[in-house]
Amino acid sequence: MIWRLLICSSLLQAANVSGKVELADARKGTKPAGVVVWLEPVNQKAAPVPGRFVLDQKNKRFLPHVLVVPAGSQVDFPNHDPIFHNAFSNFAGQPFDTGLYAPGTSQKITFRRAGVVRVFCNIHAQMSAVIVVVPAQHYAISDASGVFQIAGVPAGEYLLRVFHERATESTLQSLERRVTVGSDSDVGAIRVSESGYIEVGHKNKFGREYPAQPRETGLYLGGK
Repeated sequence: MIWRLLICSSLLQAANVSGKVELADARKGTKPAGVVVWLEPVNQKAAPVPGRFVLDQKNKRFLPHVLVVPAGSQVDFPNHDPIFHNAFSNFAGQPFDTGLYAPGTSQKITFRRAGVVRVFCNIHAQMSAVIVVVPAQHYAISDASGVFQIAGVPAGEYLLRVFHERATESTLQSLERRVTVGSDSDVGAIRVSESGYIEVGHKNKFGREYPAQPRETGLYLGGK
């Protein structure tokens, strides 16, 4: 009976933390979607609970473009195109290479440490995605209007952190702040500046330029 009361008490103390992302110095027409917000406990050790997630490949795109996962999670990379793909990352968040694989098949990667993993395809230069691996269990991604909500947050002190792919590291660090969670709360507006961000191209997994016409092996007609 005691343990049931403790569980009920814990559930009652869980809160929803919401807010809204606003972009500053952004390109015209840019929406505040895909900004990752997460809460890291300050005075307690709460290891993230790994899960299983999907980064799809369809119509020569990674879907979703921004994916957030707790550290230790597995990400599946199914290929739903009628051509071969080769997802990879050479970034420090966690380098990986799925290798070339056929339509209708899938590869999986486990992301064991926190960090930002920028993902590309070794065949199609236009394909890109970002996997944000967080050392926390409570996180959310802003929608097209900038609104986000982190559900089921236990009472306590947290460090609120933010990631936006078109913001500099110093800008993101300046947005970090402590928040106290007791009941449902609104952290208000999080204003993310894109000033100073410079978009640069990327090379293939061998560090070379992409060919003008990709070699799209495995093309077939019909099927799934």
